Amino acid sequence: MDDVSAVVSCVGGFGSNSFMYKINGTANINAIRAAAEKGVKRFVYVSAADFGLLNYLLQGYYEGKRAAEAELLSKFTYGGVILRPGFIHGTRRVGSVKIPLGLVLQNAKPLTRLPLVGPLLTPPVSVTSVAKVAVRAATDPVFPPGIVDVYGIMRYSEQK
Repeated sequence: MDDVSAVVSCVGGFGSNSFMYKINGTANINAIRAAAEKGVKRFVYVSAADFGLLNYLLQGYYEGKRAAEAELLSKFTYGGVILRPGFIHGTRRVGSVKIPLGLVLQNAKPLTRLPLVGPLLTPPVSVTSVAKVAVRAATDPVFPPGIVDVYGIMRYSEQK
């Protein structure tokens, strides 16, 4: 990492709460600490939006994500960026058919105002948009540090 000026980290997966915490929290915390010790200037972490009840059901996943966020904010005060997308989608190929997964929740916007259901319907964002913003956050020295929610991701991805 001697000549690295930026790092982007994103982990997912499923398993027990302790396994999910380990890969989404501990692994990223270790990466953040190693990058800080080596003098890396910028660190971009792809986290996850708050989904209300789902946070409880996937407790290890969300606790790990939030622990990594806290470490990032403490180690990279002026160069840490946390992206919090909701569902990340792309186009899935099933045989010879392409299914645009972004259309699945497109017509559910009015339901986002319901207390228990609403957080689950955070607008989906394309994998291309998340990648574009992550690269920009890692390479553009004027990109502001801090947390970027799904709406910020959509906004930044549309900018040239």
